[in-house]
Order: sequence, then C-alpha cells, then structure tokens
Amino acid sequence: MSKIFNKITDTLKDSWEGLKEINLLENIKDIFSQPLGILTIVALLIIILVLIRAKKIKFTPKLLAQISLMLALTIILDTFKIYRLPQGGSVTLGSMVPIFLLAFWYGPEVGMLTGLLFGVISLVLGPYLVHPVQLLLDYPLPYLVLGTAGFFRKNKFLGVSLGISLRFLCHLISGVVFFSEYAAELGYSSALLYSTVYNGSFLVIETVICVIFLLLVPFERLAKAVEG
Repeated sequence: MSKIFNKITDTLKDSWEGLKEINLLENIKDIFSQPLGILTIVALLIIILVLIRAKKIKFTPKLLAQISLMLALTIILDTFKIYRLPQGGSVTLGSMVPIFLLAFWYGPEVGMLTGLLFGVISLVLGPYLVHPVQLLLDYPLPYLVLGTAGFFRKNKFLGVSLGISLRFLCHLISGVVFFSEYAAELGYSSALLYSTVYNGSFLVIETVICVIFLLLVPFERLAKAVEG
C-alpha cells in the first residue's frame, strides 16, 4: 500500500511542477494578440451565452414540436438552391423565414437556439471548411444571430434587417480572413471589397425573398394559432 501511495504522491508532485511551469498570463496574451484567437473566443462566448439563456426557456411539448417543425421546414427550403456560390453560400427559397417566425412568436432566445441548431445541421449536410474559426463564422453563428430579430417583434422588417445584417457580418469577417486569396485572383483591390460583394450577392437576394414571404404569410393569423 505504501508503494502505491508513494507513486500517487510522486505523480501529483510531477503534475504540480508541470502546472507551475505553465505561464497562464503569457498564454492568454498570445491568444488575445492574434485576431483568430479573439474571433474564436468571441464566437464561443456568444454560443455559450445562447445555450445558457436557453436554459430559461420553458420547453413545453408544443414548443418542442414547433421548433422541430420549423427546423424541418428550414431544411426543406434550404435544399431548394436557386443559386450556389463556389466558395460557399447560396440563394435559397426563403430558408431563413421559419427561424424569423419562431423568433417573433417566442422571442430571441428561441430564435437564436433554432438558428444555432440549423447551423449545426447545415454544417453536417453540406460543409465547406478551411479552418475551425471559419466553421464557427459560416455555420453556427450566422444562423444563430438571425434570432436577434425577436428583439423587434413589433417591427418585423427592422428585426429581419438586423438578423440578416449580423449574418452578413459573420460571413464578411470569414471572407476577409479565410478567403482573401480569391480577391486578387478575381481582380478585387482588397479582401474586404471581395468579401462584401461575394456575400452581399446572395444575402441581398435572400433578404428580398424573406421580405416577400413575410408579406405573403398571414402572420397575425399564424401568431394567434401559435398562442392558442
């Protein structure tokens, strides 16, 4: 028993010595000195915050059924690609609309959680990956932020504009950081201009389609049905 105890003690001592050699402050400085490190931390903090807020949601059978239904509808609409861009991104048949509807009906937390779930599903179904941080910026985060539309339930078009603008910002940063080599190849003067044109080219059309859907959908009638 004494030999076992001594081995455990020696192992703990070695582990402690190893921990003392780690310069935590230097490691943190290294992370924050690199733009990718900052982007990763910000992205993860946003996702963690949404997951923490999601704990406050009362997941009734009705709500779970509607989230499942809207996720399925989002996936179906997303499969109808009107146009697909070569480095990711596409014009779909209003795939963001179900996420917006949930955000308006139940608030931003439910909208963001649904967007996050769809982002993960979208990643599984059709990934275009060049870097782990790019994965966060092009899949979970841009769909998660669509749920912020729920903060403007009384002004739906302002909410939609905010959600899509934040999604555009995620893709814009991803394009500047990870796809800058395409800018020179395609004759753009800067990566920022390239990313703006590239991502704006499909999100502007997506926005128009979403607005048309929201104008055609009998929103008030559906909202009463959901509340009932």
